[in-house]
Amino acid sequence: MAPSATPASGTSGAPSAGRGQRKVREGTVVSDKMTRTVVVAVVERVRHPRYGKTVQRTTKLYADDQLEARVGDRVRVMETRPLSRLKRWRVTEILERAR
Repeated sequence: MAPSATPASGTSGAPSAGRGQRKVREGTVVSDKMTRTVVVAVVERVRHPRYGKTVQRTTKLYADDQLEARVGDRVRVMETRPLSRLKRWRVTEILERAR
């Protein structure tokens, strides 16, 4: 019973199932000096493990840029396969252009 149901669902659902597992972050472009690469600063608020105070952590992500984002733009990035030594993210959309 199970083997007959698996190929039908495995062939059509495999790419979408893999895409759903990827991390998505939003951040601000802080550098666009490299070719087809932007540096995105992602700010997250986390609670300090001992003191309980909420602190901000900033992480810089190197992202592949097909959409030509500029410094100051708010962008959404999605995790992807390693594209270079540092690039592990891809810009999926530009949420807001810099003024």
